[in-house]
Amino acid sequence: MKKNYSVIILGGGVSGTALWYALQKYTNIKSIGLIEKHSDFGMVASHSTQNSQTLHFGDIETNYSYEKASSVSKGASYVKNYLDTFGKEDKIHSVFHKMVLAVGPEEVEILRKRYSKFKKLFPKLKILERDEIQKLEPMIVKGRPKNEPLLALWSPDGYTVDYGALSRSFIKRMNKSSDIFLNTTVTNIQKTNSGYKLTTTKGVFTCDFLACDAGSMSIAFAKLLGYGKHLSIFSVAGNFYKGPEVLKGKVYTMQIDKLPFAAVHGDPDVWGSGYTRFGPSAKVIFMLERYNYKTVLNYMKTFVWNTAGLKSVVNIGFDKIYFNYMFKNMLYDLPIIGNWLFAKNAKKIVPTIDRWSIKKDKGYGATRPQIIDTQTKSISMGEARIEGWHSVFNITPSPGASTCLANAKRDSQFIVDTLGMEYTFKTAMFDKDLSDINKK
Repeated sequence: MKKNYSVIILGGGVSGTALWYALQKYTNIKSIGLIEKHSDFGMVASHSTQNSQTLHFGDIETNYSYEKASSVSKGASYVKNYLDTFGKEDKIHSVFHKMVLAVGPEEVEILRKRYSKFKKLFPKLKILERDEIQKLEPMIVKGRPKNEPLLALWSPDGYTVDYGALSRSFIKRMNKSSDIFLNTTVTNIQKTNSGYKLTTTKGVFTCDFLACDAGSMSIAFAKLLGYGKHLSIFSVAGNFYKGPEVLKGKVYTMQIDKLPFAAVHGDPDVWGSGYTRFGPSAKVIFMLERYNYKTVLNYMKTFVWNTAGLKSVVNIGFDKIYFNYMFKNMLYDLPIIGNWLFAKNAKKIVPTIDRWSIKKDKGYGATRPQIIDTQTKSISMGEARIEGWHSVFNITPSPGASTCLANAKRDSQFIVDTLGMEYTFKTAMFDKDLSDINKK
């Protein structure tokens, strides 16, 4: 097989399929291909077992600045409006309430101040005192010392999403199956005079523009082409624990500003399967995709093996906040004591939880690729994006799934601008369909 396209998208997760949807519906590009190595869409980080299933807005994520929360909220609103239109029909999501919980006088004071600043950005956000928390989530208060200060910020918009189902919905809504190649692995990419040549297990493909939305593998493809040489991957795997159904909605805890990782939270499953899932814990792994040992070599190839790269790792490793966090999470993997230590952490949400009532959910939790910038010798918070010649590479840890349509809008405009004046992106139509402004 040999095919030529104006645009080829690598990756059939929620980011790649969102870009497929945007390009097919809102541009006049006729020749678009999508390549996915698995047998279906959303099978890796987008799968419902591999993430917290949360649509992040920035209202209860306390490590988001006002500016980041504002940006994420706008981006997530595109997905929210898509779900409000197609979510029920395509069986993509459920809606629960959600809150962020402050425990102790210091956290309570911080959360009160945060509310006074963020309430204009999130009009639905309400502040809850102890008695109001008890009415909504009684297990948060049961068994807790009566003199322990509690406060919560609450929202009714706890959108809980099966991002794998969302991926399949994007394809379903703009289906051109002859240009979608499942079970197709890319073995090599070469730059040509007019674009790129991709060698795959299904033959050779060429394109004028390459859009890579393949999670951690995006940086491997970027480096294959000589882009992002100063970046390394810091692969962190998130684990989840299954416990009894003790919460009615999503309950997050206060997060550390410097850390890009979520603090422990409790969630109902997207389909209300009769249990509460606690997590994530985190541990460093040396592969680009969890449970896929074939990606160990690719992980090693993405590392910056020079003085700057090694100094960056040392700098991060000896940072007190990162060291304490990773050491604590490493202990959770120890036999017997690990479950007990994590249960102590989960008690911040539900005091009656003990080591016997929760257990690690095997097979749950994917890789969360964090980017090490060897120029700044630090971890880049959030998503990473590399622009190349006629190409773009997206590495999308949280909140990448929540902002997948916003990212697709941005990349669609970049693609049509790169390909030339004969191509256009229908921004007004996109906003009319998906923007909050046009939904009011």
